[in-house]
Amino acid sequence: MVRVLAVADEVVEGLWSSQVHQHGGVDLILAAGDLPFDYLEHLANALDKPLVFVPGNHDVDLSGYSNVRGLWTKAGVPVRWPGPTGAVNADERVVDVAGLRIAGLGGSIRYNKGPNQWTERQQARRARRVSRLAGWRRLRDGRGVDVLLTHSPPLGCGDEPDAPHRGFDCLRGLVSRLRPTFLLHGHIHPHGVPRPDRVLGATRVINVVPQKVLDISGVRDET
Repeated sequence: MVRVLAVADEVVEGLWSSQVHQHGGVDLILAAGDLPFDYLEHLANALDKPLVFVPGNHDVDLSGYSNVRGLWTKAGVPVRWPGPTGAVNADERVVDVAGLRIAGLGGSIRYNKGPNQWTERQQARRARRVSRLAGWRRLRDGRGVDVLLTHSPPLGCGDEPDAPHRGFDCLRGLVSRLRPTFLLHGHIHPHGVPRPDRVLGATRVINVVPQKVLDISGVRDET
């Protein structure tokens, strides 16, 4: 069982203080976007645990960066990576961290010209890539995806009717293909209203804004 601290969108002042050590029993930090990167670095450093994240629509553009032996480059030129130091960016990837297999898909529906925003068609293309990566991993070792980490929720599953907060329909298909135990997302602020968990098939869909602590069984064998 892997204990996860999941965060998104809203800074929890208690976590940005010595109170963070109350979560010393967690094994992994998952961040679903739109949080200051120095806040994420603080959580990872204070708890001394790995951090996996996907970018939100208010985060800077992290595309096009490559890391080879600790050297970050963009378009072949050495640069400073603007993301959180030491964190794993799972956007459009499948990663194995702390005993969990995590598929990631960041960003929101496109509503202006900001970064990390996608049309439904663009996000569907990215979702197909994640599905292929997860399929190759499953063929190699028989393991399925434990967590689908996204910034936005699926369409009609915890989203809102206004244009910036509409979910992605393609996430429904991705959940159907990957069958993760959990889909963890942000983007939808509670504003004092409880946001109940939802279910897609056998997948539990959880809005983690601003924080949730979850126990997740890892190493799922699907052979």
